[in-house]
Amino acid sequence: MDPIRNPFSPGAGSPPPELVGRDPALEQARVLLGRIISKRPEKSILLTGLRGVGKTVLLNQIEILARQSNYKTIFIEAHENKPLGPLIVPYLRTLLFDLNRIAGMSEKVKRGLAVLRSFVSAFTVTVGDVSFGLGIEPEKGSADSGDLEIDLPNLFVAIGEAAEDRQIAVAILIDEIQYFGQKELGALIMAMHKVQQRQLPLLLLGAGLPILPGLAGEAKSYAERLFSFPDIGALSEEDAAIALNEPAQAVGVTFDSAALKEIFHLTKGYPYFLQEWGYQAWNLANASPITLKTIQEATATVIPRLDQNFFRVRFDRLTPGEKNFLRAMAELGPSPHRMGDIADILQNKPTSLSPVRARLIKKGMIYSPAYGDLAFTVPLFDEFMIRAIPEFRSCEKISQN
Repeated sequence: MDPIRNPFSPGAGSPPPELVGRDPALEQARVLLGRIISKRPEKSILLTGLRGVGKTVLLNQIEILARQSNYKTIFIEAHENKPLGPLIVPYLRTLLFDLNRIAGMSEKVKRGLAVLRSFVSAFTVTVGDVSFGLGIEPEKGSADSGDLEIDLPNLFVAIGEAAEDRQIAVAILIDEIQYFGQKELGALIMAMHKVQQRQLPLLLLGAGLPILPGLAGEAKSYAERLFSFPDIGALSEEDAAIALNEPAQAVGVTFDSAALKEIFHLTKGYPYFLQEWGYQAWNLANASPITLKTIQEATATVIPRLDQNFFRVRFDRLTPGEKNFLRAMAELGPSPHRMGDIADILQNKPTSLSPVRARLIKKGMIYSPAYGDLAFTVPLFDEFMIRAIPEFRSCEKISQN
């Protein structure tokens, strides 16, 4: 049981040794990539799911498929406090210069750079020491209004036309897309609408929390006609067993069936947790097969690791009032809960809790799977909250801070 040969890889966005249970999403992406490059309309894809289900891993895999299909790709991770404009400009500049290298500067590529230069000027985007090259002047009247919902569509069209001129398709991949504000998300939707209307070889692939379909619909009512929102969930017990067994068997190790059942019970099939338990169990086992006893011993190591590295980083960003709200949710258990039930636990009116609820949704800690319901975006977070705040006082009035 050499730890160097341990096949499991817990980490943010780390590819698992065996990607299972994701064939439908990958097939949908394959069809999208093929149709766009053939100039056939198809909805772009925005993957949705809880933390730890492997959305980033899947987005990376789709990027590999895109490159294999002769796409130029850019991969962006959205940030809570960084606007879309400053975030995307350096990537688009690099993309346009890559198109330029294919066969020398063309008029379409040159125009794309000029429109990008206009976009930067209009939004006073800070892009460090980025130089756009000699002779590239802004194109006046294009993407320079200062209104993102006008300028971003014009910029995407210019890039799509440059790609079409080079007989290349472009895939823009954005992770954590729920962090964009409503106007930014609306601008992205409008840009893709304009690109699709002109059948240009440019598509958007994104990933975000389950709140994303609602945010997109609020930003633009026609979003559901432009995007599909595949739900990436936990693995079935059968797929979870495959995700653990096949990488281990590749290096001559097996799991007892009782061990596999225990891991599934503890992880609920969430891929990140499967990797954690697999990794620690491997390192603790003396020999193959990995037994139920080993899994039970590994749990004593995994729980503190998850608390410190997975849960605590999110917990520490919360105000006392937000922590108390989430602790009340945890008191009710892991399932979605009615706002009224949470208010009852806190001995507060639902209306007075609305500001805290809104902040927690914005921070990506909770979402509403159905009208009036709230659920955690982080699997097993209810169990962590009980460990973090074991003596919850239900009569305590929630803080507004």
